[in-house]
Amino acid sequence: MCGIAGFIFKDKQKWLNGAVHSAKSIAHRGPDARGTYSDDLILLTHLRLSIIDLSEKANQPMHSHCGRYVMIYNGEVYNFRELLEELKEHRPGFQAKTHSDSEIILEAFATWNTDLPKKLNGMFAIAIWDKQLKTLYIFRDRIGIKPVYYYHRNGETAFASELKALVAHPEIKKNLTINYTAVNQFLNLGYIPAPNSIYSEIQKFPAGHYAIIKNGEFKLFPYWQPEEKISPDNRITDPDIARNELKKLIESSVKYRLISDVPYGTFLSGGIDSSLVTAVAQSMHSDAINTFSIGFWDKGYDESGYAREIAEYLGTNHHELIVTEEDALQWMPRLNDIYDEPYADSSAIPTLLVSSMAKQHVTMTLSGDGGDELFMGYGAYKWAERLNNPLISLFGKPISLLLKHGPEKYRRASSLFNKIPQHQIKSHIFSQEQYLFNRKEIGKILKNPFLRDFELDENFSGELSYLNADEQQALFDLKYYLPDDLLVKVDRASMHFALETRVPLLDYRIVEWALNLHPSLKLNNGETKWILKKLLYQYVPQKYFDRPKRGFAIPLQKWLQKELKEYALDYLNPDAIKKTAILEPLETEKLLRNFYKNDQHYLYNRVWQLLVLQKWLMDKQY
Repeated sequence: MCGIAGFIFKDKQKWLNGAVHSAKSIAHRGPDARGTYSDDLILLTHLRLSIIDLSEKANQPMHSHCGRYVMIYNGEVYNFRELLEELKEHRPGFQAKTHSDSEIILEAFATWNTDLPKKLNGMFAIAIWDKQLKTLYIFRDRIGIKPVYYYHRNGETAFASELKALVAHPEIKKNLTINYTAVNQFLNLGYIPAPNSIYSEIQKFPAGHYAIIKNGEFKLFPYWQPEEKISPDNRITDPDIARNELKKLIESSVKYRLISDVPYGTFLSGGIDSSLVTAVAQSMHSDAINTFSIGFWDKGYDESGYAREIAEYLGTNHHELIVTEEDALQWMPRLNDIYDEPYADSSAIPTLLVSSMAKQHVTMTLSGDGGDELFMGYGAYKWAERLNNPLISLFGKPISLLLKHGPEKYRRASSLFNKIPQHQIKSHIFSQEQYLFNRKEIGKILKNPFLRDFELDENFSGELSYLNADEQQALFDLKYYLPDDLLVKVDRASMHFALETRVPLLDYRIVEWALNLHPSLKLNNGETKWILKKLLYQYVPQKYFDRPKRGFAIPLQKWLQKELKEYALDYLNPDAIKKTAILEPLETEKLLRNFYKNDQHYLYNRVWQLLVLQKWLMDKQY
């Protein structure tokens, strides 16, 4: 796990000076070693966090045996030992010079060229420079676990692991403008979906793609897309067969992800996904593995007791941190610096806290991310099923009006019944299930010059029309919410402390298998993640999980009304609104009045979104 940055230029000196700032801005990603390569056309920088083969020989940039290629790479590829054996078959006499996955990846490219990513099992952002053909290749993993941002203008290209590394370069920063389509998307979803970033000139490199950059041209090519891996002929329906196959896949995935030359552990929240990953990992060790969880003094949000019970049952070496409001609130002003663009997922704060604690003991962790999207763990999937009822299209409007006059939980759900075009229904369900701004409300809260319409790839009415509404909703989350919100959260939070986090449930073999699992084995008579739970109960008794599902959340509503109220109003008062000049003052005032004075507490996510946006704008002085 590392930080990478690269620049293809026409004027070398102009780019070289600023590249130092870019590397410095992401030094936290790779504190163990730093290396560069440059010639007349390109500069490559690598900052290393050593995980496999800690020797200097495994440092990067790494040159191929033939000397033609040079590589910088962020991530881990777990099947490198099998790839080494395959290389030996294709290249008799081949001998590796290191014990690292990096060397094998580079030699695999020298052998198979752009077929490389199809052979890799792992999380990766790889850049390889062909010195002979003056061509750069960039590869990003299938799911989008490891980040890449890129800037391409006037035949020059820059890329990096984090947005801040590009913004730090003076030649890039002077050309940047705000992407108002991204602002509209942020208000609707709480994050900015790829390929957009908050800057019009910088894009997110899409998951499951590679790029070829040559002679000033930047061309993208897909090599893996989730919808292409779904087949109506491969539906798995037998629960016993499904459980046995899933067990083998998860055991294989976890075993791969325990390959490490540094101490490691798991994040254990006490939920289904992290408990399963932890249980499988512990089953592969005779000694106790490290587990990490946090809790809050606020008992309404403290689930640390559940994690503690499971850790005791499994016999792990458990580390627990109970944080105060002050501990958590200190991270609020720093979120924009860590996430670089407006980002409203407040669970970033507990993720930062648990990462900080884990780093004191280990350098690598496993997390349970991906289980909800693959096995239907969210309430949005039940809503997709409900709203697919033909009666809703007939009576949706009166239902919505009726709910608006009911108790708070009904008012919160009323907007879900709004009549929405079919090609926008999935983003609408996601947005409103989390009670963010719907498109109509964005049209009121944003001033007219900044309004932008946008479309996402959420119309699965063609070859995927046989999928149930809940399956289509889950596919939407796999394509957007997972890579552009959840995985961003974990990457930035963990790498802020130079902590590598691996995600066993997102092994592409599990993803492809789960995509072809019959929905009744995921959402069964209203029970979410049914098959995953059946497997988990082979490791941990069911009694430990007989409780309502809770997210990795903080008491944000309470904090915004008390401890964070003054902080929020610093950025949402009339003077601040006037300064950024993007929000409608009267609509913002109305929202705040309803939240603070009219007891419409369910509006807290919207207040938080506006606070995040305003703070970003004011910090960047736009």
